[in-house]
Amino acid sequence: MKFSELGLTKSLLKAVERNGYEEATPIQAQTIPMVLEGKDVIGQAQTGTGKTAAFALPILQNIDRDDPNIQALVISPTRELAIQNQEQIYQLGREERAKVQVVYGGADIRRQINSLKNHPQVLVGTPGRLLDHMNRHTVKLDHIKMLVLDEADEMLNMGFLEDIESIIKATPSERQTMLFSATMPDEIKRVGVQFMKDPQYVKIKAKELTTDLIDQYYIRAKDYEKFDVMTRMFDVQAPDLSIVFTRTKRRVDEIARGLEARGYNAAGIHGDLTQKRRMQILNQFKHGQLDILVATDVAARGIDVEDVTHVFNYDIPQDPDSYVHRVGRTGRAGHHGVSLTFVTPNEMDYLREIEKLTKVRMLPLKPPSEAEAFNGQLSNAETTVKELVDKTDTEKYADVASKLLDQYEAIDLVAALLNDLTKDDSTKVPVKITPERPLPRRHGGGGGSRNYHGRGGNNHGRGGNRRYGKSNDNHRRYGSNKDHRDRGGNRDRRKNGGNKHGFTIRKKD
Repeated sequence: MKFSELGLTKSLLKAVERNGYEEATPIQAQTIPMVLEGKDVIGQAQTGTGKTAAFALPILQNIDRDDPNIQALVISPTRELAIQNQEQIYQLGREERAKVQVVYGGADIRRQINSLKNHPQVLVGTPGRLLDHMNRHTVKLDHIKMLVLDEADEMLNMGFLEDIESIIKATPSERQTMLFSATMPDEIKRVGVQFMKDPQYVKIKAKELTTDLIDQYYIRAKDYEKFDVMTRMFDVQAPDLSIVFTRTKRRVDEIARGLEARGYNAAGIHGDLTQKRRMQILNQFKHGQLDILVATDVAARGIDVEDVTHVFNYDIPQDPDSYVHRVGRTGRAGHHGVSLTFVTPNEMDYLREIEKLTKVRMLPLKPPSEAEAFNGQLSNAETTVKELVDKTDTEKYADVASKLLDQYEAIDLVAALLNDLTKDDSTKVPVKITPERPLPRRHGGGGGSRNYHGRGGNNHGRGGNRRYGKSNDNHRRYGSNKDHRDRGGNRDRRKNGGNKHGFTIRKKD
């Protein structure tokens, strides 16, 4: 459906076109008309479905430019998502000259107070910092016309439910409310019943939770084997931009350091980093200065980078809905993506539960060997050499090149170049990743029960003894000669060199 069919003003349609939107996504097409009619809406949609524009556009159309009070409030679970929401609303509202402000923890509150004196009409914020401003009387919500609860399930998981209820109670009862959530646990439904008036329900069906553009695979591996297998995967696949998800902050640090030690361009983010450092790393990743981002689920909220080609689930998520959030970071804007999940032998029930939710059967992969990893490097190096030759003014170097050819065999010169563009098996650089207790075994064989949530790091159980390395016809190998998709850049994939390309998995018959 075209945006021109949704009842938006000409200035907003111009903003939509300027921001590169073409056709409305399902959540936008269904939500925007309802909101413009003044209805409360509950939207069940994952990250990356376009829900920010689904609430931003109606907000911008309905606020009064002559009213200096805060008229619309968007509550976001994390600083990164709050900043992203504010930026997108601001960009869409430039034609309308809307004043949009964001407040979040970890930043100088005095600077935020000064910015609030400019009388924003739209305010985006995290629950804790919003309450802080309310207690200081630097934010007044008595003129709120529209309220948005974004990623409500994540705010529930982070323990913000009471804060959210306190904030909602400070807003006028006649306001219009929108709630967006990837899942609908009972606590979220209660918020809808208690604080919304006859809400209209918009749902992206489960079969649409993960796009067909994402190839979803898993590898069975014991915990201590994962890191070596993953680095060989990087060598074989040469991913463009990758996000590695793990369960704990400690693992983020150890994996990021280990990847750097093996020559990969990587960095990690989690809640213990300063806001300044987190934003620095996210900006580097967004602008292609980092190839691999290692993150916890919470820290990765709000990452919106269309060029992410791979998601690696180093630790399988305990909650299937978290898997949906993770893989939603790739396969965006019509691009192809790959998701690869490491599963210990006793975690297969969690994998089946994910498959039940997404209605997608993951395909098993066999870990690449040292030889396959090296062949992958050679394939990437060959592409790099071709690019170097194409862009080199050979006339400038003809004399020295001729001299070298007199001294050495051509095959030796090319071999030396390839040697410089590749490296020894990455597993030769020792990296220690502290073992984590595996997820507890799920009883009942994956019979559909969803009540297995628990605190990270407090789970008990021991991994099985079966080895993943047995070859059979059901396993698929990642070949070393993949179809490559050029992003138009030519930056090094690793610190020690190598070309930067994406690729498309070829499924075997």
